[in-house]
Amino acid sequence: MRLEITGRHIVISPDLRVSAERRLARLGRKLHDGLVSAQIVLTREHGRCRAEATVHVRRDRYLRGEGLHRSAAGALAAALERIEHQADTLKGKWSQRQRPDTRSPEAPRKTRRVTSEPPVDGDPGRVRIVRVRRRALKPMSVEDAALEVGPAESAFVVFRNAGTDVINVLFRRADGHLGLIEPEGRS
Repeated sequence: MRLEITGRHIVISPDLRVSAERRLARLGRKLHDGLVSAQIVLTREHGRCRAEATVHVRRDRYLRGEGLHRSAAGALAAALERIEHQADTLKGKWSQRQRPDTRSPEAPRKTRRVTSEPPVDGDPGRVRIVRVRRRALKPMSVEDAALEVGPAESAFVVFRNAGTDVINVLFRRADGHLGLIEPEGRS
């Protein structure tokens, strides 16, 4: 990360530079090392200090903060505190965009109603069924269907059993083996 500190009518001390680098390093860890550059301008005017900070974050995001205080360190801390608040908001947006890990047992399970009607804007608990494709079921043996099942954990094949002429489902189990779903006898 590139850091530029400019002082107008004020001398930038090494302690002030180290303080800014520490706060920006903590901010960088919070944003998963997404900081590109930072520009800080410290100005002394009418007996008080003003700090204006601009931080460039990946994906062309800019966080800006301004702080006023009697000391330069206080103004810098106020400006960077505002930027940290904006970074928390940005990090929340990034984490909401990610899909939750459904394989972990700690992931919250939501119960939803299933319907073939389009969901109403005010009802987020309704799931819409979308028909993806239609396929002709080929008659094949269980061994041939086993060759068609992919290596993914969610892989499955729907086929017509050549020996019984009944629709079966062959799927990959969590332990890596294959599971076969056969309908019960006709009544």
